[in-house]
Amino acid sequence: MTKAESSDDDTVIIKKYANRRLYNTQSSSYITLDHLAKMTRDGVEYKVLDANSGNDITHQIMTQIIMDEEATGEQILPVGFLRNLICMYGNSMQSMLPQYLEASMENFRENQAKLTKALESSMGNNPLTKLAEQNMAMFKAATSAFIPETDNAQESEAAGSGDELESLKEQMAEMQKKLDALGK
Repeated sequence: MTKAESSDDDTVIIKKYANRRLYNTQSSSYITLDHLAKMTRDGVEYKVLDANSGNDITHQIMTQIIMDEEATGEQILPVGFLRNLICMYGNSMQSMLPQYLEASMENFRENQAKLTKALESSMGNNPLTKLAEQNMAMFKAATSAFIPETDNAQESEAAGSGDELESLKEQMAEMQKKLDALGK
């Protein structure tokens, strides 16, 4: 294994060949941009290297993934943002923008995690949640009146095939009594 194929920090090395094929050196298999997008979403660290030159082309490949996602999926990047981004190229602030965008995205993710945690914790104190739990308990109680107990079902299975019909008749009679009692 060459130094480019192994990594001290468990970064998966992907080689891109001239025929546009991507090769995952960890799994020894060819992959697609969709696979790389899934790896990114799963938090897998990877580096894409040009197979001929050995140059790191991860940025270009990730940009291609974004372009493909924007073309086929629901667009995330608004036109105004894209215009401003294009205007930043060649601007004196260009060198500061990558760090700003990374910090902004990190803050967004932190706020998203905080919001999710707050929503989850508030569900426990939510009166609607308690009401839903009470409704489920009432529903279970109501259905138990119509569904025979498991012990009765096991007893009917234990009885022979000739007794099954008699057992079913008894269960039907019990259910009819319960229905009559509920109707009063």
